[in-house]
Amino acid sequence: MKFSKIILAVAILSFVAIGCNNEAKKEVENQKEAIAGTTEEANFTISGMTCEMGCAKTIESKLAKKDGVMEATVIFNDSTAVVKYDANKTSKKELIEFIDGIADGETYRTSEKILK
Repeated sequence: MKFSKIILAVAILSFVAIGCNNEAKKEVENQKEAIAGTTEEANFTISGMTCEMGCAKTIESKLAKKDGVMEATVIFNDSTAVVKYDANKTSKKELIEFIDGIADGETYRTSEKILK
């Protein structure tokens, strides 16, 4: 009797594990497709940064935490930012407004950088 209960429990756990595994793979594939189709990159010029750690790293950190932002790099020496983001969740305009609002809202001014 004990042996048959153990076999039954193992069989049920196996079916659950297999079923969950397939669903997880499908979900990951769907997420990859969604990200691949909507990922955009924006380049910005940021004026008002006076130091690398206090300004550039703060902007970079806050951008990285913003919903829709996948990657953010702020380069102090060039006064630029490169942001990879999900276009379904945010836009260039929202990113510019977000950066401009960091600190007191008066310190930084952001504009889109035109690449040649």
